Amino acid sequence: MLVPQNDLKLIICLLRQLCRMCVSRCLQCVGVSLLPLAIVCMLSNILLLLPELSVHFLLEGHVTREATWATGLWGSGCVVLFTACRLIQSSRTTGCCAFRTQMLFQVVYSCVCLLVSGFCCLVSATGLSQGPLCLFHTTSGPTWGVPLQPVPNRHAGYLYNRTMWTGVCLEPRGVVQWNAVLFSVMGGASGLQTVLCGVSILNTALGLILGRGFGHNKRNQNLSEPNRGCDLE
Repeated sequence: MLVPQNDLKLIICLLRQLCRMCVSRCLQCVGVSLLPLAIVCMLSNILLLLPELSVHFLLEGHVTREATWATGLWGSGCVVLFTACRLIQSSRTTGCCAFRTQMLFQVVYSCVCLLVSGFCCLVSATGLSQGPLCLFHTTSGPTWGVPLQPVPNRHAGYLYNRTMWTGVCLEPRGVVQWNAVLFSVMGGASGLQTVLCGVSILNTALGLILGRGFGHNKRNQNLSEPNRGCDLE
C-alpha cells in the first residue's frame, strides 16, 4: 500500500525535527564528557613529569622523553578543554543563523581536537611500550637510559616480562609502575577523547545542515501544535 503524499511529508518533517533536537543535546553531552577526560590527561602528564613526586628529576632532565612532550597538557588537556567549553556554549546558542555559524566553528575545533587527542594517544602508547628513562647498571657503571625498551631478537619489552619491572631501574624508585599506570590512563583517556571528537564532527556537521533544534527554537510553541512549520500542502 502506497503512503499518501501528505503523510510521507509529515513523516519526513518529523524525522528532520527529531534530528535537530538531538544535535544540541549531543553537543552538550560530548562537551560534558570531554571535560573530565581533559583534566585526567593533564593530571597524568603532570605526575609523569614528577617521578617520586619530586621536581629535581625534571630539572636534571631525567624524565621520560614522551612525558616531556606534554601532549597531555597542551593537547588532550588545554585544547580539548577549550573545545569542550565551546561545545557546551554552542548547545545554548539561539537563532538559526547564529547556531549554524557556531556549528561551522565547532567542526574546525573538533577536527583539531581529534588530531591532538589522537597524537596524545599515540605518544602515550609509545611511552608505555618503550619504558621509562631511569638510572640502571651497565658494565661501565650506573648510567641514565631506557633499559626496558624492546630489543629485536632478545626480548619484546618489559610489558611482556613482569620480572623486568623490579631490579633494573635504580632511580627514580618505582618509576616503571609509575609510568605504566599513568601512560595507560592518559592513553585511555585520550583515546576516548578521539572517539568523542569523531562523534562531535558528525554531530556538528548535522547541526550545520539542519540547524539548532525544533524543540529549542519553538520553546514557547503550544504543545498541541507540534507540526507547525511542516508544509504539507
